[in-house]
Amino acid sequence: LKKIEIIKKSLIEKLLLVKNQLDLKQVYDTFLSKKSKINQLIGELKNFTIDERKKIYEIRSFMQQKFNEKVIEIKNEELKRKIINEKIDISLPANNFSILGINPLYLVEEEIINIFLGLGFSICESNDIDSDHYNFELMNIPKDHVVRDMQDTFYLDNELLMCTHTSHVQAHVMEEFKGQPIRIISPGKCFRRDEDDLTHSHQFMQIEGLLIDENINLGHLKKILEFFIKKIFGLNRKIRMRNSYFPFTEPSIEIDISCDKCNSDGCVNCKNTGYIEILGAGIVNPKVLIMNGYDPKKYSGFAFGIGIERIAILKYGIDDIRRFYVNDIRFLNEFKKI
Repeated sequence: LKKIEIIKKSLIEKLLLVKNQLDLKQVYDTFLSKKSKINQLIGELKNFTIDERKKIYEIRSFMQQKFNEKVIEIKNEELKRKIINEKIDISLPANNFSILGINPLYLVEEEIINIFLGLGFSICESNDIDSDHYNFELMNIPKDHVVRDMQDTFYLDNELLMCTHTSHVQAHVMEEFKGQPIRIISPGKCFRRDEDDLTHSHQFMQIEGLLIDENINLGHLKKILEFFIKKIFGLNRKIRMRNSYFPFTEPSIEIDISCDKCNSDGCVNCKNTGYIEILGAGIVNPKVLIMNGYDPKKYSGFAFGIGIERIAILKYGIDDIRRFYVNDIRFLNEFKKI
């Protein structure tokens, strides 16, 4: 025991001389490592009485505690030195950071989301990658369906693909709700092998909506979309509904809005029709309801798809879809005050 008391005293003396992390390591190696004298004594405990063993453990615990206290002390001293050395001179002039405008895509996306949140819709999002089963088949688009030719798809393997629309979110939500009413919008990115020109891109943003409940009809859809379009483009814009076809809705419609350039008289902007196509929609096809666990005799619903780039182009008069994606500071600065 006299020997271990000498070790303890020596440790305390060495700790008083410690100035940095290197000194700490040397003390640890000498007094507390596996090869240290104290641990060698612990390895010979069978040669000591019970009281001596207890005393050895108490001294070792004391040594460890003193070492830990020194570690904290050294770290605090190093932190103080670092703060002093890295002190900032606040009298120096600040850097000039210019705040750019927000990309109009995100301005439009936020505006659309806020409109539908106000109408009681919830937001549901999903990944950019999903299976063929959710992206196509549960939307009434089997593997041999001609509509797949219009959605030239980026496949990652035989089943996984880059989502061609956000309809796959609807399939997941219907599966989760298991035959209960739904009122959701699903914003997200879509990917199709498309020709890059002034109005098309291989990547684009979309918000789809889905409402399923009892006794839902085309009148409900018309009223919702009229409200949405007038909130986005103003109360004076006229709306036209045309018959269309989508595999997941029946009947299907296209929504057009009056051209603000010619007041519906016909011009280059609207291709002399007086109206511009804005979005597609329709009543949810009963086959889609059945495939996703709903009874079409009890429930009906409507769905719609809104291209965010298309809304932004029409709302702000943007001439090229590629402007959204090139991070041109001059372009973004045009939207500082919007």
